[in-house]
Amino acid sequence: MNKQDLIAKIAQDTGISKVNAAAAVESFFESITRSLKKGQAITFVGFGTFKTAQRKARTARNPQTGAPIKVPKRRVVRFTPGKALKGAVN
Repeated sequence: MNKQDLIAKIAQDTGISKVNAAAAVESFFESITRSLKKGQAITFVGFGTFKTAQRKARTARNPQTGAPIKVPKRRVVRFTPGKALKGAVN
């Protein structure tokens, strides 16, 4: 499922227009992105938790030349599925 499929499904299930469903989906994604940028975790009970984690700086190798390169530290997004989501999938 991609974003357009999600918008169509929300519009169909709720009876709202695709334009309004698209606005809701965009707002949802923007809200999650803003919170993660601030370092805040987002928890949807039963679904899961989005949070950021710090990845340490490390030395890697260029696959073409084999030369060592430094990879700087950075923040990454982590998702931990909730109990209900795990149960629904398994």
